[in-house]
Amino acid sequence: MTHCPDTARQVLAQQDLQLQDAVDMLDAATSVTILCHVQPDADTVGSGLALGIVFARKGIPVQVAFASPAELPVSMDGLPGTDLLTRVDDVADEVDLLVTVDCGSAGRLGSLASRLDGARQSLVIDHHRSNTRYGMLNVIDDSAESTTAVLAKMFDLWGVTIDADLAHCLYAGLVTDTGSFRWGQAGTHTLAERLLGTGIDGAAITRRLLDTHPFGWLPMLGSVLSSAVLVPDAVGGRGLVHAVIRCSDSAGLGAEEVESVIDIVRTTAEAEVAAVFKESTPDSWSVSLRSKQAVDVAAVAERLGGGGHRFAAGYTACGPSDAVVAALREVLG
Repeated sequence: MTHCPDTARQVLAQQDLQLQDAVDMLDAATSVTILCHVQPDADTVGSGLALGIVFARKGIPVQVAFASPAELPVSMDGLPGTDLLTRVDDVADEVDLLVTVDCGSAGRLGSLASRLDGARQSLVIDHHRSNTRYGMLNVIDDSAESTTAVLAKMFDLWGVTIDADLAHCLYAGLVTDTGSFRWGQAGTHTLAERLLGTGIDGAAITRRLLDTHPFGWLPMLGSVLSSAVLVPDAVGGRGLVHAVIRCSDSAGLGAEEVESVIDIVRTTAEAEVAAVFKESTPDSWSVSLRSKQAVDVAAVAERLGGGGHRFAAGYTACGPSDAVVAALREVLG
C-alpha cells in the first residue's frame, strides 16, 4: 500500500475542494460565457466547446468565444459544438458566470478580457503553473496533462456522462498537449483509453489536428529551417537552437502552421532548449520555448513576461529580431 506524505494529502484535498466549489458554481449558473485564449489551440477550444455542450444540454444560455483570430483554425472545425462559437462583437457584456479555459492570464483573453468586469462570478480552469489566478475562483491543476483532463475530473464530480461528442473535444486537448502522448504521464493513457472507449476515432482526430497542413506550409518550413541557428555554448553549454518566422514567411498561412514549427526545431539533438520567434506584425514577436529535461522554460518565460509549463512555454516581445534573440540568450545564460 502506498502512503502519501501529509503535504501531498493536503494538496490533493485542496484540489478536491476546489473542484467541488467549481462544480457548485457551474451547477448554479443561469447564463454562461466561456472564453478561450487568443491564437487558440485544441486544448483551449476543446475545453471551451466541451463545457459549452454541457450547458447547452442543460438548457443554460451559453456562448463560447476567443478574441483572435477572427475564424476558428481549420484543423479544429470538425470539433463538436462549434455552433456555440460566438463572434467577438456578439459576446454578452454581462453574464452570470464567465469561465476561462486554458488561459494563464487575463491578458491572454485579448479584447475579451473586458468581459470579466461584467460577470457576476468568474471561474478560471487551467493547468499552467504560471497562471495568475485572475478569477473569483481558480482551479489550477498543474499536474494535469491538459485543461481537458481537468475538465474530465470536473465532469465526473458533476455527474456529467462523457459521451462521444464530449470525448472528442476532451481527446483533442489531451492528444495535442501531450504531443501525441510523447510526453504523457501516469494516467494519461488511462484517460485516453476511456475517451476512445466512447467510439471516437482517435487516429482521425490526431491526423486532423497534428498531421494535416496546406501545401504552402512546406516552402515556409524549408525557408525557416534553413535559417535556424545552433548556439552550442548557450544554456551553460547545453545548447540552444532558434529560428525566426517573419511575416513574409507565413503570409497566407494559419497560426497553427506557424506554431507547428517549434515541434520540428525542438528535435535538434545538440540543443537542450529550442526557441521559435514568430513575427505577428513588424518587430512584434510571439516566442515559443521548448526544453528536453534540464531546463525549466516556464521560469525563463516568466522572467520575460510570459509563462507556461516546465518543458513548453512562451512569451511576447517587441523590437528587432537580433535584440529579442539576445534578450532570451541573456536569460538562458
